[in-house]
Amino acid sequence: MTDHPFTVGDIIKTGYKSGEYIGEIVSLAPPRATVKILAVIKHPAQGDLHHPHEVHVPLFHQRRALSHQEKIVAPLRALESYSGNIPDYKASLDNAINEEIRLLRGNNDEWSKRALEELEKLKEEYA
Repeated sequence: MTDHPFTVGDIIKTGYKSGEYIGEIVSLAPPRATVKILAVIKHPAQGDLHHPHEVHVPLFHQRRALSHQEKIVAPLRALESYSGNIPDYKASLDNAINEEIRLLRGNNDEWSKRALEELEKLKEEYA
């Protein structure tokens, strides 16, 4: 008997390095699963995750969203069953980055401005 409800081929939702994605389980090796990325729900945050909302850090990270069909290894506890519509990857990526940009544009602090710069660069690269 397994201690998780997942099987290979299941469509799931998972977080990964501050982003959120829809994916398909391609292999199971409890306590982890290999997941193929199908769509982006939330674009990853920019900056140093260990010092959130700080600009003056040794490296202000630019974080790209995971690529279409990129495979990640995720802990089973981080997976959630997903039964909704799976959007087109490119459309989901565009929606996710546009939403992050929209949220940051309302802020006037230094961190938001820097994160917005990085997202605008990524948006051009994604096009």
